[in-house]
Amino acid sequence: MSIQARLSTMATNVVGKRKRSDSPNGNSALAHKSNQKLKTESILSFFGSTTPNSADLQTWQVRGLDKVVEKSLLYTKYSPSNNSKSSIADTDNLNTTSLNSRSIKIAAFDLDSTLITTRSGKKFASDAQDWKWWHSSIPNILRKLILEDGYKIAIISNQAGLSLKNKSDPKAKLPEFKSKVSSLLNKLDLSVSVYVATENDIYRKPRSGMWEELVKDTLVDKSKELNLEESFFVGDAAGRAASPGKPKDFSCSDRNFAENVGIKFFTPEEFFLGEKPRPFSRLLEPAKYFQGLIIQSSQPFLKKNENDIVLLCGSPGSGKSSWYWRNLEPLGYFRVNQDTLKTCDRCIKIASQALSEGKSVAVDNTNASFEVRKRWVELARKNQVPIRCINFTTPTEICKHNDSMRALNPTMNPENRMMLPAIAFASFTKRFQSPKMEEGFQDIVEITFNVPQVSQLKTISELISFVASGVRNGTKDLESLLELIPTLPKR
Repeated sequence: MSIQARLSTMATNVVGKRKRSDSPNGNSALAHKSNQKLKTESILSFFGSTTPNSADLQTWQVRGLDKVVEKSLLYTKYSPSNNSKSSIADTDNLNTTSLNSRSIKIAAFDLDSTLITTRSGKKFASDAQDWKWWHSSIPNILRKLILEDGYKIAIISNQAGLSLKNKSDPKAKLPEFKSKVSSLLNKLDLSVSVYVATENDIYRKPRSGMWEELVKDTLVDKSKELNLEESFFVGDAAGRAASPGKPKDFSCSDRNFAENVGIKFFTPEEFFLGEKPRPFSRLLEPAKYFQGLIIQSSQPFLKKNENDIVLLCGSPGSGKSSWYWRNLEPLGYFRVNQDTLKTCDRCIKIASQALSEGKSVAVDNTNASFEVRKRWVELARKNQVPIRCINFTTPTEICKHNDSMRALNPTMNPENRMMLPAIAFASFTKRFQSPKMEEGFQDIVEITFNVPQVSQLKTISELISFVASGVRNGTKDLESLLELIPTLPKR
């Protein structure tokens, strides 16, 4: 049975003609035992939170890749004991004994506003005990996924409010968070892996770092293979527009995460309650704008003068440096860059020296305003050389995407640039004045995105896999990588 069919069945069992507060009620022995348990335990004890004692607290690991990626990922795994109250002690073995024993399926879930919500009704939990299941059906549905459908269960959560760097901070929420998750896992009493991103790095959704860790942990047995077609992710950050009684989603990071790793996506309302999907939108459509990794003009750049200045103008992350290395460096242009030289005055000084030595100069800065560009026009006049302007019109969301890709991937970041804060892009937009010929330029060339070949790859995950394979094989120039796309076999 397909995941969509199972999802429909689950939703019917959960909602049906009953109130949403009712737990799912099926005909299986598992459902009967679960319902008997609900009758004998208090609702507060089973569906709410209690403070776990010291024996119940989970052992957590802190992970990181290398010196580039600090240890910022929290990980734990809960395994039921042999005397489990749920009578499902060996769920790890049950997990992998599905119809196809070689195929492993993953059901991954966000935490807040997906599996749990606050008992107090506040937006943020007030303490470790301030939680309850997002819907009372969740424990039984997760049990069914493991016991009947053979899924591995994982929780994948962004928690930017946690600090791993200053554990002595009295305001640190790490102990409180660990206590809450331990309480949840003990109540659930299923085999569950938990991954928590605490920094804005490769682990943070929608980036794929946590998924890659999950896959690595899941496929320890090399004879197994991951079934992406049947795997899925459930989360509330889905880019949904506001509707009557329902606010707009704060982001689209969960939906984008599922898209990035190539698995199906559902919102909590769709998965647990069987509701129809709501309209959604993304600030960035990767399938449309993935060409953010490559900058091309309609024609190759031609050198017009024996010596001149070429002034690059554009937002951080717009592709200026990549364009320089591809087009100007082979023509012998000397590069000045304020990120490395630190001040505009030093850039002017170094450029002036290069011009005096008979070199052409490329100014690889943002050069957002008329006043900043004026200094370079005056330098060109002083040295009696023409000055040309290359204006990068890359959309802001693409610039942010490129900046993240560069900062988080060492092979794409030879100058070891740090990820920029959002204010850097807002500041450029505020300061930007479109360059004009009247400023004294010989010409102004606009550079836009243009990679029609990308459409030959059917999914974003295919494109990411293709690019990643090139990086793993030592190809550092992604522009050259993407030019190889037309050579791939057509589908």
